[in-house]
Amino acid sequence: MKLSMIIPCYNEEDNVFLIHNAIEDVFKKSRIDYEIIFINDGSNDNTMNNLNRLLDETKEKVKVVNFSRNFGKEAAIYAGLKESKGEFVSLIDADMQQDPKYVLDMVTFLDNNKEYDSVALYQEKRKEGKLISFLKKRFYKFINKVTDTKFVENASDFRTFRRYMVDSILSMQEYFRFSKGIFSWVGFNTFYMPYEVHGRATGESKWTFRKLVKYALDGIISFTTAPLRIATYVGILSVFTSFIYIIWILIEKFGFNSTPPGYATIVVLLLLFGGIQLFSLGIIGEYLGRVYIESKRRPIYISKEVRRSKKYD
Repeated sequence: MKLSMIIPCYNEEDNVFLIHNAIEDVFKKSRIDYEIIFINDGSNDNTMNNLNRLLDETKEKVKVVNFSRNFGKEAAIYAGLKESKGEFVSLIDADMQQDPKYVLDMVTFLDNNKEYDSVALYQEKRKEGKLISFLKKRFYKFINKVTDTKFVENASDFRTFRRYMVDSILSMQEYFRFSKGIFSWVGFNTFYMPYEVHGRATGESKWTFRKLVKYALDGIISFTTAPLRIATYVGILSVFTSFIYIIWILIEKFGFNSTPPGYATIVVLLLLFGGIQLFSLGIIGEYLGRVYIESKRRPIYISKEVRRSKKYD
């Protein structure tokens, strides 16, 4: 098989037929043997019912992996890569913001450029608010300073890989997955291609501000221990500040014969250093919590069922 297309779905009941038909329109004139793999990530709407209808009606190779619950997009990507059989494997969202015509462009590029192992699409101009754009720029700037893994700004999960790169990604079986980091960490030559994002066909984005912040923190914790060093540096700075303050108190007491402020100073210092300690313990706790969960060796996802269309027969 030439190509596998992976489509994670979470509450995309109105989009599964749209993305399927769009892919069919793009590839109907090509001679590429392809399959479409939908991952139903614990949707609580009619996504799975519509996928079952699609399996009964489609004339293409369509596979549906139905999760037992919502495990998240990272788990859905991993499941899709694991189920894929194609020489090339593409990731694409179900919301129609990513045009399937770019998949054909990526496959054509890799066919004609053997020196590249994958193609990643990026937005030259992001269609989002100034605050989100500013925070994302700061995130990429920070994470590229504190980790050896290179993160390309505005690069999306809309990508196409060669089979051996997919196998390398699957060999990383960590529970807390940050795919953009994993794609970069495994290495290989990646070509970055610009693309234009469309608006969602239906529904609302699942990426709230809180989820974006959590996603950024997951990336930082997954690929660098810099926050642990920050706690160390804050501790050193606190000790140095305390030492300077002690010297100042002694000078004020014996040099100017004045009485240093008492109760208020003690309360402020206790709050300051107590806050620093809790902050440091919180950072350490984040890493220890991940070690604890990783040690359980729980599966990245659990599939309730895997269904295939008739064309696989």
